[in-house]
Amino acid sequence: MKAQVQAIASELKTHGQIMFGLVGFMWVLEIINQFLFGNRLNYFGIVPRSIPGLMGIVFSPFLHVDFAHLIANTLPFLILGWWVLLRGIAMFLQVSIITMVVSGLGVWLFSAPNTVTVGASGLIFGYLGFLLLRGFFERSWLALFFSVIALIGYGSIIWGVLPIVPGVSWQGHLFGFIGGGLAARYIPIQGKSSPS
Repeated sequence: MKAQVQAIASELKTHGQIMFGLVGFMWVLEIINQFLFGNRLNYFGIVPRSIPGLMGIVFSPFLHVDFAHLIANTLPFLILGWWVLLRGIAMFLQVSIITMVVSGLGVWLFSAPNTVTVGASGLIFGYLGFLLLRGFFERSWLALFFSVIALIGYGSIIWGVLPIVPGVSWQGHLFGFIGGGLAARYIPIQGKSSPS
């Protein structure tokens, strides 16, 4: 029993290091961006239908418009990301990568010309989509529990997939959610084969 408690504590510590490490990286990057580069690092965001703008698929989740934008994304990223991470580091990485690619390509294809999109909200919506839909596809009590908790805690942000707030990348939100849903559907359930 003591060994199990120590293993759980060690795993939670590792999860904390991953999540707070990612958020810490975002904050350090924003400080550097604001104070040393005058916000010019944001040009590494997603620029629609531009070949160099494809780099933003990798960089944009870690860049933010300003500190208010980063503050708004920090807590939901920590909470929803941690809930995904509880399913395992490998699954967290898979969900994150699928979401980044689907969200990034959606923004790249469908955002307005001459815009630059940055921010972690595509990942946040991806984590929400994964958590909400994994319970449906996996049909385990644990997955259903996290689906309900995600719905209660963050279900209201789902309206962010609609183009109702000017200047906000609803495309990133929508395609992030779709990416999370695809991850929920196609990442194999442990101990089972991939659904057809």
